[in-house]
Amino acid sequence: MSFPLLTATAVVPAIGAIATAAVPAAKRTVAKWLALLFSLATLALALVIAVRFDPGAKGPFQLTESHAWIRDFGVRYDLGVDGIAVALIALTALLIPFVMLAGWHDADPLEGEAAPDGGSAAGNRRYSWRPTQGFFALILAVEAMVVLSFEATDVFLFYLFFEAMLIPMYFLIGGFGDRAGGRGEQQAAAQRSYAAVKFLLYNLVGGLIMLAAVIGLYAVTAHQLGTGTFSLTQIVQARASGALNIDTGTERLLFLGFFFAFAVKAPLWPLHTWLPNAMGEATSPVAVLITAVVDKVGTFAMLRFCLQLFPEASSWATPVILVLALISIVYGALVAVGQRDIKRLIAYASISHFGFIILGIFAMTSQGQGGATLYMVNHGISTAALMLVAGFLISRRGSRLIADFGGVQKVAPVLAGTFLVGGLATLSLPGLAPFVSEFLVLVGTFSRYPVIGIIATVGIVLAALYVLVLYQRTMTGPVGAEVDKMPDLRARELVVVAPLIALLLFLGVYPKPLTDIVNPAVQHTLSVVDKKDPKPTVQVDAVPGAGRHGQPAQTQDVEAAK
Repeated sequence: MSFPLLTATAVVPAIGAIATAAVPAAKRTVAKWLALLFSLATLALALVIAVRFDPGAKGPFQLTESHAWIRDFGVRYDLGVDGIAVALIALTALLIPFVMLAGWHDADPLEGEAAPDGGSAAGNRRYSWRPTQGFFALILAVEAMVVLSFEATDVFLFYLFFEAMLIPMYFLIGGFGDRAGGRGEQQAAAQRSYAAVKFLLYNLVGGLIMLAAVIGLYAVTAHQLGTGTFSLTQIVQARASGALNIDTGTERLLFLGFFFAFAVKAPLWPLHTWLPNAMGEATSPVAVLITAVVDKVGTFAMLRFCLQLFPEASSWATPVILVLALISIVYGALVAVGQRDIKRLIAYASISHFGFIILGIFAMTSQGQGGATLYMVNHGISTAALMLVAGFLISRRGSRLIADFGGVQKVAPVLAGTFLVGGLATLSLPGLAPFVSEFLVLVGTFSRYPVIGIIATVGIVLAALYVLVLYQRTMTGPVGAEVDKMPDLRARELVVVAPLIALLLFLGVYPKPLTDIVNPAVQHTLSVVDKKDPKPTVQVDAVPGAGRHGQPAQTQDVEAAK
C-alpha cells in the first residue's frame, strides 16, 4: 500500500498539537520549538504533495485515499487533491511557521501581571494568564483541520472538519486576544469574549443550515441511486450519466444551504460582521490565521462543492451572488477608508478582497476562476505580510489607533519599508502578486458581465486610498514622543517578513508555477457546470473587400475578423 501522504499532512500537525499541549508548564520555550518543528514537518509534506502532483494527469483528483468509515450511512474516509487544493494546502503549511514566529511571545506571561496567589506572573514561572503551550497547540490543531478540509472529497467528512475548526479558533480569539490600547484586563477580556462568541455563533448557524442540506443530499442520493452516498466523485459522475437527477427546486434549496455556510466563512456581505470584531480582538498572528487560512475554506468550498454538486442552482444564483460580491468589494473598501483602527482597516480590506474572489468564482470563466484561485493564495501572502508587520508596529506602540503613530519611517525605516510593500500588495500594485489575480478576475468578469466588471474596478481606486492614507498617517510626518524610541525590526521579525515579501515579488513577475497547477482544476469545474468562456469580439468598421465604400460597423468573431 502506498504511503498515505494526504493523511500524514493532517496527522503531523494533529500529533504536534497533542505533544505541544503535553509539555510541562515551566517549559514554554520547549513547547514553542516543538510546535515550530511540527509545522515545518507539515510544510515539508505539503511540498512533497506539490512535487508529486501532476497537473497534466487525467481525473479530477490525485494522491487519493479511500476507506470505508460508517458503512450504514455511506460515509467514507475519502481524500484527494486537485490543483486548487494543492495550492491552498501549500499556502496553509507555509504561513503557519510564520504565524508561530510572529506570535513567539504573544502567549507568554505578562510582565508584572498579578497572579491569583497575590504574586506576579513574572515572579511565578508556573503560572500564566495565557498558557503558551495551549496557544501553539491550538494553532497546530487549526492547521490539521484546515488541511483535511482541503483534502476531503466526502461531503460529510468535509463538514466535520469545516465545523470542528471553529473550536480551536474560538479559544484563540477569546483566550489570547490583543492587549493593545491600554485597556484593563477586564475590559479586554470582555471584548475578546464578545468577538469570540460572535465568530462562533455566526459560523455555527451557517454550519447547522449546511448540515440540513448535507442530510438532504444524502436522502436524494439514497432515493435515486438506491444507496445513499456523500462521495463528491460518485455524485458528480451519477449526475453526468443521468443516474442522478435532482429536481430544480430541491437542488436550489440544497445549494442555498451549502452556500450560506460558505458565505459566512468567506465572509460575504451581509454575513461579514463577525470578521472585524474577530480580527480586531485577536492577536495579529491569529488574525492572519483567520483571514489568510481559515476563511479560504469558504471560498474553496464554493468551487469544490457548490459548483460541482449543484451546477444548475449555481447558474441560477449567479446574478444575486455577483451583486453581493460587488457590494462586498465597494462596501469593504469604503468602510476601510474611514477606519481609525489599523487592524479593523485590514479586516475591512479583506472583506473587499473576498468580494473579488467570489466575483471571480461566479463569473464562470476560466480567467475569473483561475484569478480567484490565485487571489486566495496571493491574498493570504499579502495580508499575512501587512498584518504581521502591523502587529510588530502595534506591539511597539501599545496602540492600534492610526492617530497614535506618525514619523515611524524616520526611526524604523525597515519596518516602514516592509509595511509599505505589504500595503502596495494589498492595493494590487503591478509587479506584486495580487495584481495578477485581480487583473484576471476583472478580465474574466468583464468578458461575461461587463457592467459588473466596470463597477468592481472602483474597489481598486478605494484600495489605493485607504492604503496610502494609512501609510501617510502612520509612517510620515513629525516623529511623536511615543514613537521616537521605537526599535526597528529584529532578526526574528525579519525572518517572518522577508520570505513573504520575496514571494510577493516572485509571484508578481512569474505566476506560472501557480497557474500551471490550478488551471486544469478550473477547467474541470467549468466543464461540470457546463460553462464555456465567451467568445471574444471586435468592432469592425469596414471589412476589406466588402464594397468600394465599406459596410456599416458590425461585430464579428476575432477569428472571422482575421
